[in-house]
Order: sequence, then structure tokens, then C-alpha cells
Amino acid sequence: MIINNNLCDVCGTCVAVCPVDAIIVKEFVVTIDNDKCINCGKCLKVCPIRAISEENQ
Repeated sequence: MIINNNLCDVCGTCVAVCPVDAIIVKEFVVTIDNDKCINCGKCLKVCPIRAISEENQ
């Protein structure tokens, strides 16, 4: 998963649904730890502004 930080408003919705704590907010920037991410797609589905996309696009 990839986060477009130009679109992301750091609402934290994705952080709340990640079952493996792979999404990190630091200094108003959201990142995904791809070593932890299991590609479940929960963050992708809940992002209200569609700032998250799949890596293979």
C-alpha cells in the first residue's frame, strides 16, 4: 500500500483499522511499514479521501 501525502489529511482512520499496526503517523506525515503490512486492504477501504492506493498500480 502507498499513501499519497499530498492528499492525506492525517485523519487517522487508516491507523485505527490496521490489524498489524503498520501505519505510522509522525510529524503530520503518514507512512506504511511495508515489512509489517499484510495487504489486507482495510486502510484502502476506509480512507475518506482515497489517499491510499495499492502498490501495483
